[in-house]
Amino acid sequence: MHDTAASETRDPAEAAEYLRFWAESLSEVLAQVRGSASACAVLSQPPAELAPASEADLWILAASAGGLRGELALRLPPATTLQLAQALMMEAPAATAEVTAEQREAALELVRQVAGRLATALGKRWGEVQLRIEAAAGPPSWSAALTAWVRAGENTAASLLEFHLSSALMAELRAEKNAGAASAVEAGDAAPGPEVKLGLLRDVELGVTLRFGSRRMLLREILDLGPGVVIELDRKVEDPVEMLLDGRLLARGEVVVMEGNYALRVTEVAPAETSPDSPGKAS
Repeated sequence: MHDTAASETRDPAEAAEYLRFWAESLSEVLAQVRGSASACAVLSQPPAELAPASEADLWILAASAGGLRGELALRLPPATTLQLAQALMMEAPAATAEVTAEQREAALELVRQVAGRLATALGKRWGEVQLRIEAAAGPPSWSAALTAWVRAGENTAASLLEFHLSSALMAELRAEKNAGAASAVEAGDAAPGPEVKLGLLRDVELGVTLRFGSRRMLLREILDLGPGVVIELDRKVEDPVEMLLDGRLLARGEVVVMEGNYALRVTEVAPAETSPDSPGKAS
């Protein structure tokens, strides 16, 4: 990991280390495919040359489980997608009017290789971590708790990646930090009780999702989607709606309207041992 430049981030300490692991893993993969050192640095402020978000961006979702749970959304502007694809495909750098589907898939594959190295690095710090990398249709539905940027080598717009950390992931990082501080209590001192530990997390904002139903769809059905298409879900109107946090069931209830906004009246709270829903369903 010696190829990575010193981090330029001023993000909270609990996130700075996590982002540094991403930068170092990206640096190692780029150095391997290019055959030369590719230093990467984490930035806490958007650089002036960063391209604004557009429909041509490649969005990638990284969902982690195990020692660290939560989601991270990665935005690759077209120029960055092209550069990463050309590095993996060993193509000479060349500007094109539009990024091809093959190049988008190549950039996604390079991020998957980065995630493979990252999981090993994170495991040494947080225990075994599983990472699932997949392309997303667009920006995440949840609001980012933290946004940061990684510059991959060259000081150009084609070397910038944008990271969006979810509230659930930030809560995991903060909880791990607070747990480490608690373990450092001197011998003989009273350890903080459960109420004190929970108090450290009560002000952390978490994004929850209401799921009205789900359905498995063939790829051709998804490609045929358009205005006016009706998708039938696997739930009846009278069935309860589910409240999810990071894919885990929290509660069930019925939808009501309060002051012109949708709301959920909770009728059932899920037991603590409820396991996460199986992936692969479209909600």
